[in-house]
Amino acid sequence: MQNILVINAGSSSIKYQLIDAERATRLASGLVERIGERQVGEVAAGRVKHEAAGRTLEWRTNIADHTEGFAQLTRAFAESGTPLGSLGIIAVGHRVVQGGSDFLEPTLINDAVAQRILELAELAPLHNPGHYDAIVAARAAFESVPHVAVFDTSFHQTMPPAAYSYAIDPEVAEKHGIRRYGFHGISHQVVSQRAAAVIGRPVHQLKQIVLHIGNGASASAIHRGRSIDTSMGLTPLEGLMMGTRSGDIDPGVLLHLLRAGYDADGVDKLLNKHSGLFGMAGSNDMRDVRQAAEVGDAAAQLAIDVYVHRLRHYVGAYLLELGGADTIVFTAGVGENNPGLRARVCEGLSWFGIELDPERNAAQSDTARVISSDGSRVAILVVPTDEEVEIAKQTRALVTA
Repeated sequence: MQNILVINAGSSSIKYQLIDAERATRLASGLVERIGERQVGEVAAGRVKHEAAGRTLEWRTNIADHTEGFAQLTRAFAESGTPLGSLGIIAVGHRVVQGGSDFLEPTLINDAVAQRILELAELAPLHNPGHYDAIVAARAAFESVPHVAVFDTSFHQTMPPAAYSYAIDPEVAEKHGIRRYGFHGISHQVVSQRAAAVIGRPVHQLKQIVLHIGNGASASAIHRGRSIDTSMGLTPLEGLMMGTRSGDIDPGVLLHLLRAGYDADGVDKLLNKHSGLFGMAGSNDMRDVRQAAEVGDAAAQLAIDVYVHRLRHYVGAYLLELGGADTIVFTAGVGENNPGLRARVCEGLSWFGIELDPERNAAQSDTARVISSDGSRVAILVVPTDEEVEIAKQTRALVTA
């Protein structure tokens, strides 16, 4: 057995999956959430959910910190009849959102690496502190196996300076680490590789546009397997309209709001938590917004129109940057499950050689597939993403090298 425990932690949660990296199969998954929250009334604040072999375990308990969170994770495996010590775990792989310009590939975690991940919280205050807390707790809980950090930003570090630089004073940019880093890199990488396999061509021969469209959303231009541009920037806030994030916005809007009485935290909350689909239509779930639009809700319809407009904007930009495309790939929750959205994004693009097949697009499937017409010069695909399996593969490759 070459099993990898994959950890995707936040400030108040630990998502985990046990993956057989050799066979790319998922053996167990779970969630420890509401870490550090205070109990209200008689119901404990924390919640644990564990799924394995068709069986689900759930309970509530107060969870003070990530160390206690990992104790609950260990308990979950034990109570399901598969103690972690019996599962042949060879490493723990950690998803880390922000690696800055420091980490260009999966990295074995030592004290110095963990400390640098915490320092990079300046660029990802919503993510990296939770990653650090989980890394410290996990290394204490599983001290006999190596721990590996796999970074969401690594794949995009091949972008040229013209793509990652902002047009500000370079001394200010260097001092504060201000540049486009890009995110969802693990997904963009694995999806582009799987798309190449589906059409039977080497990834290093292809020009690809990948649209990762979920609650968080980003687009990327991939040339011969390397990212040359992406829509997210210094933070995951830039780019496409998302579930709760605004995406692209005039920086002058921020200054206007600050002068109007908002403080920095208020602007942060507005743009990250109360914008996007949620801000415009009252829900961050595209299914809810689509249903509202279908019964005549004007706000929901406008939200979808803006959403599609942003997607087409980036598709057009990347077609220009790449000099055409061999594939356009839809992935993540919305991209994989919304044929109507895919149709609107591809509408009227036949003069680029982009032609969707309506029947293929409408067919329900959870497998990677081509949805373009036989005559389309550009292959349009739907490819399910699986970041956890990719993290497990990259972790295994590093520790067994």
